Amino acid sequence: MIKVLFVCLGNICRSPMAEAIFRDLIRKEGLDNKISIDSAGVGHWHVGDLPHEGTREILDKYKISYEGMAARQITERDWDDFDYLIAMDEKNVTDMAGIREKEDVTVARLLDFIPEAEVKNVPDPFFTGNFEYVYELVSAGCRELLNKIKKDYQLSKEE
Repeated sequence: MIKVLFVCLGNICRSPMAEAIFRDLIRKEGLDNKISIDSAGVGHWHVGDLPHEGTREILDKYKISYEGMAARQITERDWDDFDYLIAMDEKNVTDMAGIREKEDVTVARLLDFIPEAEVKNVPDPFFTGNFEYVYELVSAGCRELLNKIKKDYQLSKEE
């Protein structure tokens, strides 16, 4: 099982959005039994909270489920449990490096998977309020990350 953890600051806006979008993509590809997804925040402020109202609204708009999701904080154990730790911005990457590093885990920003991306950091809609723009960036990044994983692990759509 390939395991992906999406990481942002508080785990209520960007990383749960990425988790929900990525889960929807792998479900549509029939890869639920090959890839598992979770999300976490580098901070502890929102542990146990539902995704932010703006995140829930945008996911509802696109009919993407966030059922059962609750914020949690990243732990050292996540480096043992996940193959990919995908951050939303450079500050998240820096914060994660302060927790732990491990050579066989891919740590990257989500938008690193889009070489032609005009921005490399997904802005935090908690502060900007622009959930639609963040949705567009996260969706594009998730599609490219899934394409990379499918290529690297030679996965194909299962009917």
